[in-house]
This record gives sequence, C-alpha cells and structure tokens, in this order.
Amino acid sequence: MLKDYLVSNAHRYASKWLVLLIDVCMITFSFVLSYIIRFNLTLNFDIDKLLVQLPIIALISMAALVLTGAHKGVVRHTGVRDVYNIFNAICLSSILLISIVLLNRELGILENFTVPLGIIIIHSLLSFVALTASRYVFKSLFNNFMARDFKANKNVLIYGAGESGILTQNALVNHTKSRVRVVGYVDEDTKKVGKHINGVQVFHKDVLQREFFIKNNISEVIFSIQNITPKNLKKLVEGLVDFPVQVKIVPPVEQWINGELKVSQIKQVQIEDLLDRVPINIKNNKISEEVKNKVILVTGGAGSIGSEIVRQLCTYDYKSLIIIDQSESALYDLQQELKQNGYHNFMPIVGDVRDKNRLNNLFQEYKPNIVFHAAAYKHVPLMEYNAYEAIKINVAGTKVVADLSLGHKVDKFIFISTDKAVNPTNVMGATKRIAEMYVSCMQQKGTTKFITTRFGNVLGSNGSVIPLFKKQIEKGGPLTVTHEEVTRFFMTIPEASQLVLEAGAMGDGGEIFIFDMGESVKIYDLAKNMIKLSGLRYPEDINIKITGLRPGEKLYEELLANGENTLPTYHKKIMISKTRELDYTLVRSKIDELCVSNMFFNGGTVSLMKEIVPEFISNNSELCLLDKKKKGSSKKPTLKKVL
Repeated sequence: MLKDYLVSNAHRYASKWLVLLIDVCMITFSFVLSYIIRFNLTLNFDIDKLLVQLPIIALISMAALVLTGAHKGVVRHTGVRDVYNIFNAICLSSILLISIVLLNRELGILENFTVPLGIIIIHSLLSFVALTASRYVFKSLFNNFMARDFKANKNVLIYGAGESGILTQNALVNHTKSRVRVVGYVDEDTKKVGKHINGVQVFHKDVLQREFFIKNNISEVIFSIQNITPKNLKKLVEGLVDFPVQVKIVPPVEQWINGELKVSQIKQVQIEDLLDRVPINIKNNKISEEVKNKVILVTGGAGSIGSEIVRQLCTYDYKSLIIIDQSESALYDLQQELKQNGYHNFMPIVGDVRDKNRLNNLFQEYKPNIVFHAAAYKHVPLMEYNAYEAIKINVAGTKVVADLSLGHKVDKFIFISTDKAVNPTNVMGATKRIAEMYVSCMQQKGTTKFITTRFGNVLGSNGSVIPLFKKQIEKGGPLTVTHEEVTRFFMTIPEASQLVLEAGAMGDGGEIFIFDMGESVKIYDLAKNMIKLSGLRYPEDINIKITGLRPGEKLYEELLANGENTLPTYHKKIMISKTRELDYTLVRSKIDELCVSNMFFNGGTVSLMKEIVPEFISNNSELCLLDKKKKGSSKKPTLKKVL
C-alpha cells in the first residue's frame, strides 16, 4: 500500500535524476495535451509531425531543468523557491523552443518541426501547472499519511500567526521524524482571527482555556513571536503555566542556522526568559575606545562574572588579556572555550590574589593598564563561619590587587562588589563592604582611577538558586526555599558583565556604580513557575519545602546603604551612589589591623569588622551574640564556630 511504502521509506529521498525523468515525461505529455486543446479537444492534427517534435521537446525541457536546477529540490519540502525554479525552467525551455523554431524556418533543417506559437504558450502554462501541482500533491499526501501513522502524535498550538509562526509550522511539518500536528495559531490581531494559514485556523487568545486544551488534546504551546519583550512574554507564559501543556519558544531569527529554523532550536521556555532583562549590545563604542591597545588583567577570570567579562573583552581590539584564577580546572575549560571560538590573544595564569609576590611579578612582567577585580568568595552561609577565609580573599586579596595597581600606575581598577555589601547582615557582605571602603580610600592616593560596581544576583552563576532548583526538579523534588517571603534581584551574567565594562569605561575614579536590577523576584513564586515550566504540577508532582533562613541571610536585598542616594549617568541602567564621607586615614588603619589580626589568627576579627562597618548587624546567625555584647547585654556570648 502507498501508506506503508511512505512510512517505511520516510527517511529516504528520491534521486534527483528520477525527479528529472518524471518532470521530462510530464512536460512531454503536456505538449501532447496542448495540441489536443489547440485543436478543440480533437485529434485533427498531423500526428507524424507531433512524433518528430516530442523527442526535441524532451531534450529542450531536460536541458532547461538541468540548467536551472529545478529537479534538485526535495519534493516533500517543496516551497516558494522550488516553484520559482520551475518557473525559470519553463521560461527557459519556451525561449529555447521558440529560438529553434525560428532558426529552423530560416535554415529548413527539420522539415516537420514547425510549432505554432499558440501551442507553445499553452504548453508553457500546462507544464508549469503540472510540475508545481504534482509536487504539492505529493507533499500533501506524504505529510498526511505520515501524520496519521504516528501513534504518539503530539498536538501543538503556535502562538503568533506572523511570518515567524508560519516558518515554525513549516519546520515542524517538514521535519522527517516529526510527530507533531499543528492544531492552530493564536494571534491578537483580530484581522487574522478566523482565517486559515496553510490549512490551519487562527484563534483569538481568548480561547486559551483549560477546556480548549483538553478538547483538542494540546500538549505544547510554542511562542513564535519575534522581538517580544521579556515582560510581555512573562505575562503570556504565566497565563499558561497552570494548564497541562508544555511551553516552548522559538529563538530570535539571528540565531537560526543559516537563516533557517530547525526543530531542534525550539526550546522549552526557561525561567531566565521571563525575567524582565533587556538584551545587551555586546559591541559598544565607548568600551571599544577604552580598551583599545590596552593590557587588561582580570582576577577571578574563570568564575561566573570574570569569565563572562573575559568573553566580552575578547570581542574588542585590546593589546593583551591576562586571566588569573586559582581554579585550574575552570581556567582550563575557559582556555579551551576561547580557543575553539577563535580567540588566541590571551594569557591564562593559575594564581592566587592573596600571593602578593606572585602578583607583583605578574604586574612587572605584563604591565596592565586596566584591572578588573572579580576574585572573591561569595557564598553567604559558607562564609558566615569561615570568616578567616572570607577576610583573606575578599578584603586582603582586594587590598593586594589594589595596592599593586596603585604601585604599578594602572590606569583603572574596577572592583566588582555585591548588593550584599549594603547594610550587611553576614560576614561575606561585610567583607565586600570593607573592600569597597578600601577601594574608596585608594582613590585618594594617586593617579589610578578606582571604580566600584555593585549589583545583585546573577542568573546561572555558581551558587545561584536557579541551577539549584533545576537539579532538585531533576531529582524529583522537593524544591527548597528558605522563606516564603524572601525576594531577590536578578540579572543575567552577560548583562552584568556588559554593565561592568560600561561602568569601567565611564568611571573617572571614586564612584560606586549601582546597576538597575529591575523588580525584585519572590523566590517562592520563582520555584512554582519553574515546576510548572518543567511540565510538572505543583504540589501534586513536586512540592516546595520551607527550610528557614540560612545563617546571615536577608529576606530582601538592597542596593543602597543607609545615607546613600543615587545620581543618574548617560546610561539608564547605571547610576552613581552618593556615599557618605569616610575618615580615610582611620578606615585604612582599621582595615590594616583587620588583615594583620586575621593573618595571625588573633581572634576578634568579626567584632573588628562590626567596628569598621557599623551597619553590619548579623541575622539568623550565632554572630548575633556579638551584637548583643556590643549593646551591653549582661549575657556572656559563647561562639563555638567563630574566630
């Protein structure tokens, strides 16, 4: 049977020579038919002449088809371009036929080869219709038989009836192994609603109700709208997550392979797609001017932010790029990635920012013009009871790199801080705030411009909540949330790194740049949406467990400390913090004391940190006892885990 043959040979394609032979036969038959039509559907014409003309017609049509490549298209994937090639072939064959007829009239080589102009015109029309129709008939038969055969058929709804939506349907239908049937389009344009595109009806978005999905057995909704904002996408997707469907999205046109959409590129909507972050512009003229012909050094260059800064810097015309990190595995992975992407003008160095002698040699050897200091410990609960390491890296390490930058006359030093440095409630945040203060002190010392950037959580970074939730979903749950009301700001790693580079380029020294983080996100809602976007139900399939706030953790983060305000810059996403004045001499001496005390395990380092940063009030931690002691509590504190 035809159906069995099509199914068993679904992965095979007809030879282009077989297609050529069939096309030539159809054109030849069309020539016979054109004679019959010309003579009023009778055989009242010279058949002997026709038999002489047929071989010549076959040769001419074969030559035209080969020259235009009309026989090379895959019939089951026939599109507009294939029809255009057929049109060119028919036009060329007609021109060749007319030329031969006129030439024969003059030379008289072939006695019986005189074809009336009317027959040539009729033949051209019949041939074009026959070749085009035959391809679309075969394509339709193939798709219908294949779609009905698959037992595990999947019904899909495409959101967006524009050009992108139509191309999405074509990609799904033409995919050989596709088990998809497009039930319909959804579009907000009332002019399209009720019409059919490629035989598929366009619905209004009001039909998106549970009953509609159940009635049509729809298992997927694919968003195929180009240039949709994350805010609008979030609104649309959140209206679907409670329904029993998977939500997928078509990537932007510029990400299509050779300008053509592949089914493999249609991915499930990720929670990152729904956060209201504006896509970044990787190439920036101001940054380009700032780094041109400069030697750039990046500490912590294999970390989440550091590695993305490196990736973006690689697109610019710098002199050389020095990447320092103490993690050899992460540094090796970054090195291989950059090489595979065609970047070679960089130097990966395994090194520790705490090793002043090692760093001094590197500064002497490479003479950097710009330093991006991203190396830091950042996990709040871990650092809460590892104050020694937090101080050694986040404070002493920053101090080493800042001192060397000043001593070696570096043009700019850009320090990457965190929103946890604002009114800190934990050791990690306090160390970053102290590092900010030291960087501000260094601005008073010489010609090097010291700049601080401050922003919140970055999506996908090491320790970020989203990768944790993904792992928990893979294991079947539950998802763990510390508190039902906890909120966080989020920013993508590329965007954060772009803004760091931008702030570094615009900074004149002494500024603390604050990034616009958008609206804060409730982690509990984030967890529920991630469960639903995974095609699972909350709480039937995966539940959420409240574990309680971790040591040092806040319910919400801030970007400005008490007594701070902001000033705008030319970039709408970057503001300058107006910080309160510091006693630079006193602050420096206290920070020096903190680093020395920490070096010799003298104890009392956390208490000293609270002196340097008076707003450092511990939360949900044994260190809260130090705050009670500071207030004059009669109860004697006993700290088991704290230096």
